[in-house]
Amino acid sequence: MSQNNEEEDKTIYKVVVNHEEQYSIWAAHRENPLGWQDVGKSGLKTECLAYIQEVWTDMRPLSLRKRMDALANSSEHA
Repeated sequence: MSQNNEEEDKTIYKVVVNHEEQYSIWAAHRENPLGWQDVGKSGLKTECLAYIQEVWTDMRPLSLRKRMDALANSSEHA
């Protein structure tokens, strides 16, 4: 008899974000991994993943976005 873990997963998750503005989910009852902060969204896995899909529109790490913006600005002034 096979079980579908997705359908039976009643775990409450929380959305977390790191210093590079990368998002993930983490079981709400567990302490956050080092370097990750709560964003204030929790719920079932599908709810948390839908939230991440809505807010994480640029997958590039923050440091890369800043570097690319700096390069674009310096080339505009050259």
